[in-house]
Amino acid sequence: MTGHDTRDSDGTESTANDSPAADDSPATDESDGKRAVVLLSGGMDSATTAYEAAARGYDLYVLHTSYGQNTETKEYDCATTLAEELGAAEFLRVETDHLSRIGASSLTDDSMAVEDADPESEEIPTSYVPFRNANLLSMAVSYAEANDCDAVFVGAHSEDYAGYPDCRPEFFEAFEAMVETGTKPETDIAIEVPFVTDSKTDIVRRGVELGVPFESTWSCYRAEEPACGTCDSCAYRLEAFRNVGREDPLPYAERPTRAD
Repeated sequence: MTGHDTRDSDGTESTANDSPAADDSPATDESDGKRAVVLLSGGMDSATTAYEAAARGYDLYVLHTSYGQNTETKEYDCATTLAEELGAAEFLRVETDHLSRIGASSLTDDSMAVEDADPESEEIPTSYVPFRNANLLSMAVSYAEANDCDAVFVGAHSEDYAGYPDCRPEFFEAFEAMVETGTKPETDIAIEVPFVTDSKTDIVRRGVELGVPFESTWSCYRAEEPACGTCDSCAYRLEAFRNVGREDPLPYAERPTRAD
């Protein structure tokens, strides 16, 4: 990615490209000046969402948040690689420790173990970060309003509903209404969740169509190399690749099937 990096005293890092789209960025619809903030964790879902936003003709303002998650170093590396591949107009990294200080999630609290996947469970998993998406979306909307963006894209999908209340359609609808109420009168920011009714398998299929470099994404909740293969995120990812008849390009310590 061309441009310059700056780090502010509040722990944010911004990378601005000289142009909104690099010459070797993925093919997109011709831009009509639309801008969008994309919440890009570096995972498979957010990566495909970013590529979807680019395909819809948006100039991308990428927001990556470091909030004390177990695999943050790997996620950040993936997010920066993806932003460069996409020719993002700008990349903003926000570092905040309040979610890890609050704790109550195995993603941020060292005293809690990341559980193995249990597809039969109806309980909220330990990987749920209390009200995380409201925190991330608030930052994204601030970023979007400051840059006259038309939308904020987020990569939630239907298989998140059971375990993550802040990934459900009604949450995003309510948040969009709050944005309309709480921003300047001339501000009009849509909360776009393109895969909210789709499965993980649908996301892999669409990602293949869009040319998403899945080898540059990371989903594991536990480890940075190799992926564990048994946490919720790994298990659903591996199953999705199997469902479309493709090999997941990431290294795994284990590759169990959901039937194991």
